[in-house]
Amino acid sequence: MKYLIKGVLLTFVLAIITGSAISQVSVGKKVLITVGDDEVTANEFMKVYEKNNNQENLYNADAVKEYLELYINFKLKVNEAEFLEMDTASSFEKELAGYRTQLAKPYFIDESVNEELLAEAYERLNTDIRAGHILVMVDENAIPEDTLKAYNKISNIRDEIVAGKDFAEAAVEHSEDPSARDTKGIPNQQRFRPGNKGDLGYFTVFNMVYPFENAAFTTGVNQISPITRTKYGYHILKVTDNKPAMGKAEVAHIFVALRPEATSEDSSRKVEKINNIYNKIQEGLSFEDAVAEYSEDKGSIKNGGRLSKFSCNRVVPEFVAAVDKLEINEISEPVKTAYGFHIIKLISIEKPGTFDEESGILKERLAKDNRSRKSEEAVIANIKKTNKFKKYPKAINEIFAAIDTSVLSKRFVADSLIGMTLPVMKLKKDKYTQWDFAKYVQEKQQPQDKINKEVYLNQLFADYVNSSCIEYMDNHLEEQYPDFKDLVQEYHDGILLFNLTDEKVWTKAVKDTLGLQEYFYENRDKFNWDERVDATVYQLRDKSVIEQVKKVILENENDGDIAKVLSNDSIKSVRILPDLYELGDNKYVDMVEWKTGLSEPINSDVEDLTVFIKINKIIPPQPKELDEARGLVTADYQSFLEKEWIKELKGKYPVTVDEDVLNKMILEKNK
Repeated sequence: MKYLIKGVLLTFVLAIITGSAISQVSVGKKVLITVGDDEVTANEFMKVYEKNNNQENLYNADAVKEYLELYINFKLKVNEAEFLEMDTASSFEKELAGYRTQLAKPYFIDESVNEELLAEAYERLNTDIRAGHILVMVDENAIPEDTLKAYNKISNIRDEIVAGKDFAEAAVEHSEDPSARDTKGIPNQQRFRPGNKGDLGYFTVFNMVYPFENAAFTTGVNQISPITRTKYGYHILKVTDNKPAMGKAEVAHIFVALRPEATSEDSSRKVEKINNIYNKIQEGLSFEDAVAEYSEDKGSIKNGGRLSKFSCNRVVPEFVAAVDKLEINEISEPVKTAYGFHIIKLISIEKPGTFDEESGILKERLAKDNRSRKSEEAVIANIKKTNKFKKYPKAINEIFAAIDTSVLSKRFVADSLIGMTLPVMKLKKDKYTQWDFAKYVQEKQQPQDKINKEVYLNQLFADYVNSSCIEYMDNHLEEQYPDFKDLVQEYHDGILLFNLTDEKVWTKAVKDTLGLQEYFYENRDKFNWDERVDATVYQLRDKSVIEQVKKVILENENDGDIAKVLSNDSIKSVRILPDLYELGDNKYVDMVEWKTGLSEPINSDVEDLTVFIKINKIIPPQPKELDEARGLVTADYQSFLEKEWIKELKGKYPVTVDEDVLNKMILEKNK
């Protein structure tokens, strides 16, 4: 929960600080608000407001003033965090550095290369591929001997398949992707899970690492790909389908669960249930009513069975195949997947748009994807050109000669070369010495076979030049790109805001047990139970013992005695569920009149199930105890703590709002 809140806060900070430039207005340069020593002009605030609001009546006075209060609270908290020097903590600096690294990535992309990647990505966006794979793992930085061993292994597997061996059989036998084989069930630890025999289901562009994606999109249906190297190792693929893209689908479903290790009796019962539900829909029962009554997917029942929108790689292939056949609002026949049975209703489908419609999102994804490394050479070439890169061959040859062959066995130590200070390269005024390169070699060296020292050092020097160019540009990003500087500042403020709010509100509310108790007792009238019943639900599947079970229940008041008598009579199919029930907790309890006594038997209309409800006592509305309402009380207490904290901050950092500037700003914007 804490990390979810953190994400929301960072989004809020990004929204309230960034935005496209707005037109200058006459009042825009005047100070609108002062928070402590910080002054914010009308233009600065409206830039924030316009970015974070898109309602039709954007400059409604009440909306502007409401947002202004949120902005003031944000400024108060950031001021306090800086006063407490939270931005000097090593953990903060490390976290901000991590965000900065991510934010800097788009600046290391060559646009001409990116345009080629963009065209390729759009073409692939319009296709869904289904493929299986066999993996032989090998580290991307493995020594040549291990790499060759892995390559030979995958090559032999491919030869077997080309010669006629079944791909699925080979995946189970050889693949080092554990999902290919069955996972055995271990009591109280893990459930049995059937293996996929190498089948990865459907996927499209950006769903797989780039080399794997390339292999999939360049291999024909029912063909075996060439051997493909990724960061995970060597793969061979078999493409089993290539179809027009499903796009993004929104569906609702009725779900009946079936465990992978279910008995044939369980399976038959589940098949009967899903078919009965489908028949009722065909006879006129609305899909939404069927969801409410019968679906076993508790997470989607309240939404009419709706699932989040998904693309082809997010669901099992049987689900994709069913969706592909449906028209909007059409309902499928029962569909079996590894999880159970589904009846699917297609609500909407979003096919890929035109190139112009999709290019914005594709560009964002390209910037974050590993394939963007293809542009690194072009970026480095530009860095060299714009920063007057120069190499010094004589100094390079000297340091190469000074580094002995211990580098080939990863035993080179740079300390002995500390006196070698001639530059080997230069970017503008920054010089990189022989000693700098020697330290790089010590850090990056790896055991080498079948390569001489000169060749290896040339490889390391090329890597050193590239990494130095990237590092040089990275160190100067803020001065070259003001927008980047602003973006890093936004994350700076967002992290501070989260950390301080966590300390003052969220974690405090959880740890301050005495304060929580005091708040609860002062506000106890806010936390109440609705009317409840002390009741027991008896579920039985054997209709032949209904009267016998009813008699046992009537003759025994205690559920423990009832269970004992049923056991003695060898009636083992009755499930006894005593509890305190509110309206909505159990559909069978809701179906009977709330009065003490035993109900008549209630028969399920979709499965072989009979239910008795025995109401022992009706409990009128009453206050909850703290343990019964702790979640709600904690949330309320957090809101209380934040309000009190804001009052304290306003006392420490006086806030002034120039109402005249505010009103003129709103007036001019509305014009």
